[in-house]
Amino acid sequence: MSRGRTALIFGIGGQDGSWLADLLVRRGYAVHGTSRDREASSFANLRRLGLFGRVPLHSAGLNDFRSVAQVIKEVRPTEIYNLAGQSSVGLSFDQPVETLDSIVHGTVNILEAIRFLKLDTRFYNASSSECFGNTEHGPAGETHSFHPRSPYGVGKAAAYWAVANYREAYGLFACSGILFNHESPLRPARYVTQKIVRGAADIAEGKADRLCLGDLSVARDWGWAPEYVDAMARMLAHDQPEDFVIATGRLHTLEEFVRLVFDCFGLDWRRYVEIDPGLRRPADITHSVGDPGKANRLLGWSAETTMPGVVAKLVEAERIRRRDGSPAGNPAGSPAENLMSIPLAVPA
Repeated sequence: MSRGRTALIFGIGGQDGSWLADLLVRRGYAVHGTSRDREASSFANLRRLGLFGRVPLHSAGLNDFRSVAQVIKEVRPTEIYNLAGQSSVGLSFDQPVETLDSIVHGTVNILEAIRFLKLDTRFYNASSSECFGNTEHGPAGETHSFHPRSPYGVGKAAAYWAVANYREAYGLFACSGILFNHESPLRPARYVTQKIVRGAADIAEGKADRLCLGDLSVARDWGWAPEYVDAMARMLAHDQPEDFVIATGRLHTLEEFVRLVFDCFGLDWRRYVEIDPGLRRPADITHSVGDPGKANRLLGWSAETTMPGVVAKLVEAERIRRRDGSPAGNPAGSPAENLMSIPLAVPA
């Protein structure tokens, strides 16, 4: 248990922010969260996990240093998690300026607020495997060179080095988790994993007869989001600030992911999936796989759920959602038991 500890989660309404809040609340933390506008946000994921109304919520724009510093001064957290900013790789090609601004300036604003307020606060920054670019020569560890191939990856790489600089120059307990792909039912529908699961379910129910996708040859390292937020907490509980790669270490193509999803519905994916070249990104990563060895050695963390298990859990969660009549997306008021009825939890 962690009684007396206070966590502030920037971006608490997203997939990772909501799972992290759930984990920390169960561990006895006082958890606070932010969004750009708490009055306008639905906090649908917090509602799905039964957390809405149980954690204080604040408005804070990451690009506005004053609002960032104000909420940190008010909460005075022992731990800060930066899980905010534009999080879609695909969208970053359409909105490169906004993406870079939210990721880079937002991260620096939090770091500078901690320094300015002279707080003894531990800081976690959500970095990304997109920093590495292609890893076709083997799994990427913490010393692997960066070669991002998207505005999102460029922003995450810049934020990573900002964290390292504040750690070295100002002595802050600041670290980055370089997370590879991780999924859960809390992902928005625009993500390809949710598009595939929902598309296959629609076809199985006779609501659609085709699913259009881009390049199925791309290969990724897919893990389970609730396990990955546990790694975040372990990083801030470590005796010194260090950066860690969080991954399963296993590589699978998108075609494999599609096949397994359609298999769960008793369908042959080749009869229903169409390839649309227009859905391909201007620049994409062909292979992305991580080496979680350091996290295993120093944090005692390893992924328990690999891609086949991720598919099984996503499909089961989608079946439950449809059985209970929930609309698409993560609607306000969806019962938390929809998610809790399948094995989603992380260790308390």
